[in-house]
Amino acid sequence: MADDGPIAGADGGDDAIRVLICDDHALFRRGLMMVLESEPDILIVAEAEDGDDAVAKAAEVAPDVVLMDVRMPRRNGIEATRAIAEVVPTAKILMLTVSDEEDDLYAAIKAGATGYLLKEISIEEVANAVRAVMAGQSLISPSMASKLLIEFASLSRQAQQKRIAPRLTDRELQVLKLVAQGLSNKDLAELLFISENTVKNHVRNILEKLHLHSRMEAVVYAMREKILDIN
Repeated sequence: MADDGPIAGADGGDDAIRVLICDDHALFRRGLMMVLESEPDILIVAEAEDGDDAVAKAAEVAPDVVLMDVRMPRRNGIEATRAIAEVVPTAKILMLTVSDEEDDLYAAIKAGATGYLLKEISIEEVANAVRAVMAGQSLISPSMASKLLIEFASLSRQAQQKRIAPRLTDRELQVLKLVAQGLSNKDLAELLFISENTVKNHVRNILEKLHLHSRMEAVVYAMREKILDIN
């Protein structure tokens, strides 16, 4: 375990941001401490060398901000983040790692991390990152943020497709497209070779399934979901 002795830092004022540093590389921890302890508004309250140590130290000192590595022995940073989020829910956990793996990014966010920064940033920038997450900001390295946006865009497209297809039958989709084109029930019946009552039933089912209240809402929905090509 990392040294339990006194930790250097700010002058100990009540407003100082209390930081726990967790990294399995002692030299990196010391480098961070040397930079952060010179900041008047930051106090290093503990350091940890692995995930288990981090969880124990967090429970002991209740830090404001945790600087957490991802790849560590005994318990990795993501598992430690999840545990600390339960033990000290007020703590802001900032991942500071060499891992640019998308899976690590997504897992860290799901575990409760407030930010995800790669160690490619200068060590001097860490102090500003600590202040930012303490102020409620979420920080992600630009290269990782682009991956996150791509993933969200993909999930959004998948969700959009699932909203339409599973809810409506092929016939209901056909009716919705025609309703959006302004056809009356009589026109629909003639075009589809069905009775007007059957058309009314289809329209009623469509509105109920999509939680809509009128044919006009159905038109708006069809345009928004790109069921209807308005060009």
